[in-house]
Order: sequence, then structure tokens, then C-alpha cells
Amino acid sequence: MSAGLTIRFGLCACDLVELIGLRWYPRGTNSLQPGRALTHLIEVADDIWIAEGENVSFYGFAYPTRSVIVRLPSTKLWIWSPVRLSPDLVSAINNLGEPIHLVSPNKIHHLFLGEWTAEFPQAKLWGPQSTIDKRSDLHFQPALSDECPTDWEGAFDQVWFNGSPVMDEIVFFHRHSRTAILADLSENFSEKYILDHWKWWQRWIAPLWGIVEGKGYAPLEWRMTFFARASTRRAVERVLGWNPDRVIMAHGEWQRSDGRRYLEKAFDWVHDLGTGGSRSIRRWKLATDVEKR
Repeated sequence: MSAGLTIRFGLCACDLVELIGLRWYPRGTNSLQPGRALTHLIEVADDIWIAEGENVSFYGFAYPTRSVIVRLPSTKLWIWSPVRLSPDLVSAINNLGEPIHLVSPNKIHHLFLGEWTAEFPQAKLWGPQSTIDKRSDLHFQPALSDECPTDWEGAFDQVWFNGSPVMDEIVFFHRHSRTAILADLSENFSEKYILDHWKWWQRWIAPLWGIVEGKGYAPLEWRMTFFARASTRRAVERVLGWNPDRVIMAHGEWQRSDGRRYLEKAFDWVHDLGTGGSRSIRRWKLATDVEKR
């Protein structure tokens, strides 16, 4: 199968093919599209910022890119899902501090790691084993899972979503700002973005897949592969247990308040894994709490 014959549905239908042993997902097939040029960083709260990057074309579908920059207690910088570097971004980063940790949350978010390590050779690379396997040209620290590295100075909690054989993801929680950070486990496109950047024949996919404001789900074809139901539910419980104020995702409209409420909706699909009903996580959690009393 070639990229020319591929219809891009939500996140990574390519990985379903990769799962059964066919190779059609070469590094570098994600091409850059003209998009937003970085002019400044967005301050989220004390010691945490967002950098909005350019759009990338993922098999013909436009996706925005976004980095999160956290200043650790030592004043060193932790940078999640690095976006494409520009002179303005390099200058802004240097004004904040010294980048010492570059983090890939899943194997999709790897495109710009090489140029960041070239610009900041002192920085350590982190990611799950799936990213490490994908980017064998780069040197990583030990693979991320459920435990935060001690190098991160106690600034974070993290949860490893590994219930799908197609792709795993590490979800992070910045303790000081009470901010949950997700890559593709929640995509939250605005209607304006879809109208501005997706072709007319692509636009029906986003609401059908639930990756729009009001739902904020993970893409459907990825959701369908979460066969390890119990571990996925436990992972969601841990994330909700953080009770975050804010939620930042890689793609879409990030949430400045009511973070837990947003995540309850975004993970609503998890309770329906293997069930015939359609109940919300909020009701499921309430029933669980009652049973424990």
C-alpha cells in the first residue's frame, strides 16, 4: 500500500497496517505545511509555557503542532513534543533557561527530535520504547513507563497507556500548575480549524471520529484497538485522580480550566470498552465510589 492510496482517518491507520507486519510508514512521510509562525510563547501558569508550531501534513490531513515547556526547580527546561525549531523559538527558549530534557510522548511525536538535539546537544532524550525503536538513529535514556525519572526533580506524575498493541502513550501531570498533558489520547479540533485547513471531503471525519470540541476523544481507529480494557480503565482512573485544573493536548483547543471535567468527557469511550451501554465515566466513577464504602 502506498501513501497515495491511503485515506487518513483521525490518527494513525498506518499503524494498523504496521501491526500486521507491513511497512508503509517510513520516517519523513509527514511533510510540513505553511502554518503559524512562532512569534512568542504562551504562558500557561508559573513555570509552564506553550509553543505553537507549524501545521504538519499527516497523509494529507493538516494537524497543528504544539510543545509544552516546563521550568524545573533547578531552572533547567523540560520540553514535551518538540515542534520545529525557528530562530525565534531558539531565542525564546534560551531566554527561559537551558533545555535539559526532550520528551516524546508516543511514537508519532518524533519529527523534530533530531534538530533539537543538534541545537541543544546537552539535552537528554526521553520516550517510550516504541519511540526509541522508531528513532534508532538517536540516543535515548531508559524507556519511559509509569514511573517518572528522578532527573525530573519531582515536577511530574505520569501514566503509561499501553492497552493498545498499535500505539502506547505517556500522559503527564505538571504538579505545580495542575496541568495534564496529552498527545493523541485527546484531540480537540475547533470547527474553525477544520474549515480552514481540511479539504471539503475530509471535514466529515473529525466529528464522526469524535476529535472535535465537545468530545475531545482519541481517534476512533486507535480507540478500537485498546484490547487491554482493565489496564486502560485503571490508567484513566489515575489521570482523573490528579484532578487537573488545565489540560493541554498536542492537537486542538487546550483547556484553561475545568480540566477534570474535560477529561471525564474525553475518556468517556473507555468505559464502553467491552460493554453494551453508553454511560459516562462520571457515573461509572460514582458507582465505583459507592461500592467501596
